[in-house]
Amino acid sequence: MGAVLVVAYLPTVVVGLTLGPLLDRLRRRDLMIGADLVRAAVFFTLPFTSSPAAIVALAAVAGLATGFFRPAVYAGVPNLVSDEDLPAANALLQTMENVSWAIGPVLGGILTAAAGPHTAYWINGASFLVSAVIISRIPSRMLQSETALTRGHWRDLADGFVAVMRSRALLAVLVAWGIACLGIGAANVAEIFLAKNTFHAGDFGYGLLYGAIGGGLVVGSFAGSMLLERIGPARTYAGALAVMALGFGGAAASPDIWVAAACAVVGGAGDGAAIVCNAVLVQRGSADAMRGRALTLVMSATFLATAAANVAAGALLHTVSPRWIWGGAAMAYVLAAVVGYILAREPARSGATVEPAH
Repeated sequence: MGAVLVVAYLPTVVVGLTLGPLLDRLRRRDLMIGADLVRAAVFFTLPFTSSPAAIVALAAVAGLATGFFRPAVYAGVPNLVSDEDLPAANALLQTMENVSWAIGPVLGGILTAAAGPHTAYWINGASFLVSAVIISRIPSRMLQSETALTRGHWRDLADGFVAVMRSRALLAVLVAWGIACLGIGAANVAEIFLAKNTFHAGDFGYGLLYGAIGGGLVVGSFAGSMLLERIGPARTYAGALAVMALGFGGAAASPDIWVAAACAVVGGAGDGAAIVCNAVLVQRGSADAMRGRALTLVMSATFLATAAANVAAGALLHTVSPRWIWGGAAMAYVLAAVVGYILAREPARSGATVEPAH
């Protein structure tokens, strides 16, 4: 299980650090369709697989495909909608993703209990085929204004690093969300122990806490676009991270699982709004020809921060209470809020934001 979880996100890191330029040089629509077909093939193969090593290998292939699909989606969004509609578009995408993540595990559990895992695999594989068909109906030019000219793969990759370092908006996400991911990674590991050992709430308590965060994510994603339009990216980003600190810090100090779940809804809402801000800041802070590289680089760095926090929290849980780990995560969100506000406010103030091409 641990290996499957690692290979689910490790390929995204590999794509961001080594293959990001492909998202700008190749047609994004073709990459998305190819990724869907690869993932469909993986899940159609899983029913005939019983070896743990083969399952992990297939999960790695699916993870690599996702590493191309997800940034291609978010890189293409600014070409589909006007700049003023960009926050609402990202909020809609994120809200639907959070709803899917909330419903999918429940449906998967029901299907597995009723008909075994193979049925879930077949249905999941078919869903990727449906996705590929829908994406194929979008004209390629609507997802990408131009394909970037190459100066050589490694120089293209270096150009992506330079673009991130020179953009305050991109740095805001890279640094602030990287700090927040240290808290997120630690809190994720400690979550089950907080519910079961600290609050003595068992599996029900863990499910309640997990569901509360998911519900908050949906609310925060939906509200994120309205806040961006009303108070701007810097205040929205800092406010969302501060709400995360308030909610998850409150959960750490809660007397029981019910109060902790209520606080987790608040923390999840901040998380959802912050994720919408991340997408908008990166999309507005990079030109279309550089956006794929910028997205994958930022995603890779934050995934690495999450993974490092996973390892550290796992070691700390032997001697440190889950309450303190969640409290420490809340402090990371406070620091992220301060850094995010400082870095995200300058583009709006100086007018240096790079407008996406349409």
